[in-house]
Amino acid sequence: MRSLLAAAAGVAAAVVHTAGGGSHPVPIWNGPNATISAFAQDGALVAWFSPRKTGCNGVHVLSLTNGLHVVLPQQRGARNVTCRWEVGRTHVDLALAGSTVLWTLQERAPIPFDYLLGAGATLGDRKERRFQELAHTNRGTGLWLGGLAGDRGTLVYGVTSVDYVDEAGCLAGTSPCDLKVVGGGVFRTAGRQLPKLVAGTEGSGAVEIAASAGAVAFVPTDGLGKDGRPLAGADRPVEIVDARSGAAIASAQPAGTPVALALTPHVLATLERTPLGLRIAWYSRSDGAPAGSVPVSSRTSPELTANDHTIVYRVGRSLRAVDIETHGVRALARVAAPPIGLSLEGRRLAWAENLNGSARIRALYLTQ
Repeated sequence: MRSLLAAAAGVAAAVVHTAGGGSHPVPIWNGPNATISAFAQDGALVAWFSPRKTGCNGVHVLSLTNGLHVVLPQQRGARNVTCRWEVGRTHVDLALAGSTVLWTLQERAPIPFDYLLGAGATLGDRKERRFQELAHTNRGTGLWLGGLAGDRGTLVYGVTSVDYVDEAGCLAGTSPCDLKVVGGGVFRTAGRQLPKLVAGTEGSGAVEIAASAGAVAFVPTDGLGKDGRPLAGADRPVEIVDARSGAAIASAQPAGTPVALALTPHVLATLERTPLGLRIAWYSRSDGAPAGSVPVSSRTSPELTANDHTIVYRVGRSLRAVDIETHGVRALARVAAPPIGLSLEGRRLAWAENLNGSARIRALYLTQ
């Protein structure tokens, strides 16, 4: 395993540009003969998951302040799941909070499951933590992952638990094999302890999740697909709770089905599917009151990132921004490859790209 090391030329460029105010993407990291499956950032740190071509899979954490770089989890003398996992084309989720990273490894057979793992970039915290296997049958019963989110000291994930309405009758053929939501909620990780359920979130599960400044926003499960997959609904409010105590902060009632969330210290942003099309809406974090909305293209990807002034989304390879104060929409940049982990931290909009057998991380510094 590589320990802390000075980064290469691409990293040096990132450190120089962090104070800039340019309107063009700048390089943060370049990796020839590499691939990135997931990306996240928090504060001055960025993290990404890189599947192995030889050796081990790795979770990289890079400081944009000084260019120091660590690869997780620790390999020497420690067995871990992450190293030899066959990632292939399976989905990887990743979240960063402070210097702690949470990630998932996915399997499709013999039953679908997400393996939830973590590690920290600080000395003594780099060994792999194996938190939970979130597995469900091909019929849909079991645990479904509702996403990961991180910000500063808050690292959380959402779960929905699904079971048969009448399992005995289903197996005997005397009753339909209908499914129902039986629990789940938002879980918070802290160090090497087992994840803890955030009080008050256990009633309905969670299908989307976002975190910011000690709070968590989540979309409760409102129904199930034919395969048992948890679904959001248009009739349930988005809940915002304290990440530690579970105390209710606000509820925001969307005008459609929320398909993506972003949370900031003062704003909840949602991408909503309405009868008239897609829209981006924003609400007060303190009381859930609606504050504005704009229609967006039907080709908008189901992902959002935001700060208190700007909401960023993408349409194909076009990155676009909504000004929360003026409701104006503007194009930011057109990227060379589909962006991975599009993330806004302060003024720094960052993402990863895979292009022509290599990988890179880029940033765009917004003027506001």
